[in-house]
Amino acid sequence: MNEKTIRLVTAESVRAGHPDKFCDQIADAILDAHLAHDPSARVAVEVFATEGKMIIGGEITSEAEVDCGEIVAETINRIGYSMRDLTDDPRGELKLEVCLHKQSPDIAAAVDKKQSLGAGDQGIMVGYATDETHECMPLPVMLAHRICRRLDELKPKCPWMGADGKAQVTVAYENDTPVAITALVISLQHGAEIDRKSIKRFIGKEVLSRVIPNDLLKADTKILINPSGAFVLGGPVADTGLTGRKLAVDQYGPVAHIGGGALSGKDATKVDRSGAYAARWVAKNIVAAGMAKRCEVQIAYAIGRSEPVSIMVDTFGTGVISDSRIEAAVKEAFDLSPAAIIHELCLDKPIYSGLACYGHFGRMDLCAPWEVPNRKYDLLTAALKQEAQR
Repeated sequence: MNEKTIRLVTAESVRAGHPDKFCDQIADAILDAHLAHDPSARVAVEVFATEGKMIIGGEITSEAEVDCGEIVAETINRIGYSMRDLTDDPRGELKLEVCLHKQSPDIAAAVDKKQSLGAGDQGIMVGYATDETHECMPLPVMLAHRICRRLDELKPKCPWMGADGKAQVTVAYENDTPVAITALVISLQHGAEIDRKSIKRFIGKEVLSRVIPNDLLKADTKILINPSGAFVLGGPVADTGLTGRKLAVDQYGPVAHIGGGALSGKDATKVDRSGAYAARWVAKNIVAAGMAKRCEVQIAYAIGRSEPVSIMVDTFGTGVISDSRIEAAVKEAFDLSPAAIIHELCLDKPIYSGLACYGHFGRMDLCAPWEVPNRKYDLLTAALKQEAQR
């Protein structure tokens, strides 16, 4: 007789107006602006935002001319920040400092080789996929993203709602199957004119009832709305923002390992980004092919080298064949050199701004190429060929 195994998995997401995500969006908008005019641009941008000041720094080698101030203004307008979210200056001025220079010639020489494109850095990138949702993503991650996206969709219709906020979802799994939501935590920036009871009613009616499966909500589900109390001040005035601080939000929550560095603000020669997308592409194809119910793929690179130094697959005991055989099939079905990844996944196009919120994976709304399971038959063919040769 099998005993029930219950485990709780919690994941969070943040809204577009969260200070860190504000910075990620600006970094990716700068990247897109360069790629729109120069697909071979080399971009590595970091953004720092605090009360009354923003610093944009990094390395860019590009034929494009980009107005960073204009991109900042457009991002502020799109998110719906008020100047109160950005500065206490009565004139509403935001000081912008831009500190950009060209990519290191040493890195450029290692990457832009005559015969092949080398990896822009060393690192270990991780991809994950599971069959528990349509998007092949962990359920708590997807539910947290849905809450934040819904809040952002409602903001233009709600004058009292601020741009900042976050959501956290805890899901109970019974023998690896989601059976209940045990806790929902939502922190929502708001105007001083609205009371907590009204906010709770609004979130229950306009958000949770629209994006949370009713069968997962139980009588004892804890729903905590603004548990700290008032949340009037938000944005960089309340909390400093910085690119790359929401790695778990951008990827798979706590479910998979986090490898490499941040994703936003980097062109695809940086394998922190392209390798992460490729690892997700591989993992999703493995699950789509029926070779495993869930799996994690790790790919490691050395700077200046085009071929990965290692590829590892872990199916957590759910694989229909051994992990080593799946690894061998992956190596035959996928070319995981940076040049091939960039070509296959169209990573030299200006596609990144939309990814800076609500996660980089499971993005069916953006038709992200790494979400397409177009190599599942190649994987199966490679696995069958190995079996025939044994």
